[in-house]
Amino acid sequence: MSTTFIAPDGKPRCNWAGAAPEFLHYHDTEWGFPVSDDKRLFEKICLEGFQSGLSWRTILAKRENFRAAFHDFDYERVARFTTRDVERLLKDAGIIRHRGKIEATINNAKRACEMVKAEGSIAAFVWRYEPSPEERDAAQTVSISAASTRMSKDLKKLGWKFVGPTTVFAFMQAMGLINDHVADCAICTKAEKARKGFKRPG
Repeated sequence: MSTTFIAPDGKPRCNWAGAAPEFLHYHDTEWGFPVSDDKRLFEKICLEGFQSGLSWRTILAKRENFRAAFHDFDYERVARFTTRDVERLLKDAGIIRHRGKIEATINNAKRACEMVKAEGSIAAFVWRYEPSPEERDAAQTVSISAASTRMSKDLKKLGWKFVGPTTVFAFMQAMGLINDHVADCAICTKAEKARKGFKRPG
């Protein structure tokens, strides 16, 4: 079975990028490229939590609505949300109206503020779990790893919610802690070049 498909530009991409029209741009410009911006890291880990039990297509289609609802994932502002905000968000048809996930996002915003005080940044904490080349599995062959399990356990100890090892692994793939583009994908070398030139925080 092929691990790639031929995109409209005639070049191969990871198979999943062809599963929905909106996936290709996300795949080519975001997925697997390293991120050190705390708001983007916080956004992604929250959206991965919202995805739990759902498809990424559902979340990606609603991403702008999530950004509006959670003040562009400004964790300092989200940390100040009250029960009134929870009730407001439960009426927002533009997002996933799941009380547990909404409350987890507010909780995680508070934990993010604590993390920044303790570590200097969310990025400094997250990038500590970048796996070594020896730890890496072949691209897109697993949905969990030793590194994602470690990060998940440590986040849970710090009080974060909806951060299981599978959720964390998807976060690591997307935020470039690993380059999980298959070798034949036209974006694989671009993502690897970005990772090589990336200044690790902390």
